[in-house]
Amino acid sequence: MFPFESIIKINKQSKSPVYKQIAFSVIQAIRNGTLKADVLLPGSRKLAKLLGVHRKTVIAAYDELSAQDWITIIPRKHVSVSGRIPLLKPERLDEVANERPYGGQFLLPFKKIQKALSEQDTSATAQIIIDDGHPDVRLSPIDELLKTYRSYTSRKVSIKHAHVGTEQGTLQLRQELVHYLAGTRGLNISADSLLITHGAQMSIYLAAQLLLSSESRIIVGQPNYPVANKTFEASGATIIEVAMDENGIETDAIEVICKKQKITSVYVIPHHHYPTTATLSVERRMKLLELSKEYSFAIIEDDYDYDYHYSSSPYLPLASSRHDGRIIYIGSFSKILDPSLRIGFMIAPENFISQAIELRKLIDVGGDGYMQNALASLIKNGELRRHLKKARKIYHQRRDFLGTILDKKLGKFVFFTLPSGGMAIWINLLPAYPVAKLQDVPQLKILAVDTKHNAFRFGFASMDEREMEAAVDLLALKLRSLLSDYG
Repeated sequence: MFPFESIIKINKQSKSPVYKQIAFSVIQAIRNGTLKADVLLPGSRKLAKLLGVHRKTVIAAYDELSAQDWITIIPRKHVSVSGRIPLLKPERLDEVANERPYGGQFLLPFKKIQKALSEQDTSATAQIIIDDGHPDVRLSPIDELLKTYRSYTSRKVSIKHAHVGTEQGTLQLRQELVHYLAGTRGLNISADSLLITHGAQMSIYLAAQLLLSSESRIIVGQPNYPVANKTFEASGATIIEVAMDENGIETDAIEVICKKQKITSVYVIPHHHYPTTATLSVERRMKLLELSKEYSFAIIEDDYDYDYHYSSSPYLPLASSRHDGRIIYIGSFSKILDPSLRIGFMIAPENFISQAIELRKLIDVGGDGYMQNALASLIKNGELRRHLKKARKIYHQRRDFLGTILDKKLGKFVFFTLPSGGMAIWINLLPAYPVAKLQDVPQLKILAVDTKHNAFRFGFASMDEREMEAAVDLLALKLRSLLSDYG
C-alpha cells in the first residue's frame, strides 16, 4: 500500500479545513497518476492514525471524494479509487508538490499587443422578472462593502493610492485572492498571474482577442453561453459546436475533431454550464486535460458559477491540476454579491497576463481601486465566506422549493433536471408549447429564452418562495391557455 502519510499534506495553519486538504491531496495524487483506478485506500480509522487526525475528519474527506466520484466506498468492506479514472503515468511527488502551473511561460501561440503608454430594460410593465440566475441582493453584504468603500474614500493614504496599479488590479485585492483561491479552489498562483477585470465577460473578451484569429478554431458546447459565442465570432475564429449532455461537453467528440484538424482552444463552463446547468464529470475533466496536452490547445475555463454547489463542495477547477499553463481561468464576484458589481478575474501565466493588461488598457484604463480594496477587506475579514455559507443554504432551499412547485403546477407542460448547484434551472417545454409564447404574458418577463431548444432558464436565487410561486402561477396560466388553444 502507498505511504499515504507522504501523499497527503496537512497544514494546520491553513484556513482550508483539514478534511478538504486531505481530499485535495488524494485528488492530486489521482490526477498525477500516483493513485490509479481501483487502488485500495486505507480505512478511515487506519488513515486517521497515519495522519494524526480524528477519524471523523477522514470520514468527511472520504464523503467529499465519494460525492465528487473520485473514489468508491463499499460500506464495511473497502474504499478504492474510482474504476473510471484513466490510466496515467506516475510523476514524482516532490515535483508535483512544488510545481506552479502558472510559473512558466504560456507556450502556445497567442497574439502580442504593442505596449501602450501608461496613464495615471427588461420591461417597465412586467411585474415579475425571471432572470437567468442572479444572486439575491437582499442577502448580499453590500452594506458592509459600501461602508468599507466610504472609509477608504476618506483616508488620505487610501486616496493617494486608489488608482495605483488598477490596470492589473490593486495589489491588495490580488494578494487576498491568492490566499482565497488557494483555500477554496486549490489554485497555486502568484499575484502576478492575476488580472482583475470588469466581470467575467471582459476576461472572455481579452482571452479571445489574444488567442484567436481568422485562422483559429474554437470548440464550444451546444447550446452555449451566447455572449461568449459572439465574442469568439468577433475574433474571426471558426466556432465548432459539440453536443452537451448531463455530464457536460462530450470530450470523446472533441477528440474526434482534434484528430482531424488543428484546434486552438476549447471553451468550457465546468460548473452549472450556461444555459443547461450541467456539471462536467470527473472523467471528462481528466479527458479534456489529457486532450489539451496531446493536441496542444488552450482551455478557456469559465468558472463564473463556482461558489454555489449543493450536493457537495464544487469540483476542483481544471486550473488546479497540472496543465503547464495551458488554461486561462476566469471567475467573477458578480454572482456572489450583485450583478451590477462588475469585478471578475483572469488567471494565466505572467507573459499572457502582461499582454492582457496592454490590451485592456486600449479600452479601459483600470478598475475602481476603492471598490477593489473594499472587496479585499471583505475577503480578509471573513465576511465573504460567511455570506457564501448563508447564501448557499438559502439558495439550496429555493432550488428545492422551485423544483417541487414546477412538478406540481407545470408537470404536464415541462421537463427538467434539478441541477447540483448554481442559481437557475434549465426548463424544457414539451413540443406542443412554444417557449416564445411565454413572452406574451405582459406581467411576466423571462430574460433567457432559447427558441431553438424550446427552453428557458428560471433563476431561483434572486426570488423568495412567494415570488417564485407567483411566477410559476403566471406560467401555468399561460400554458393552460395554450393547452385549450391547441386542444
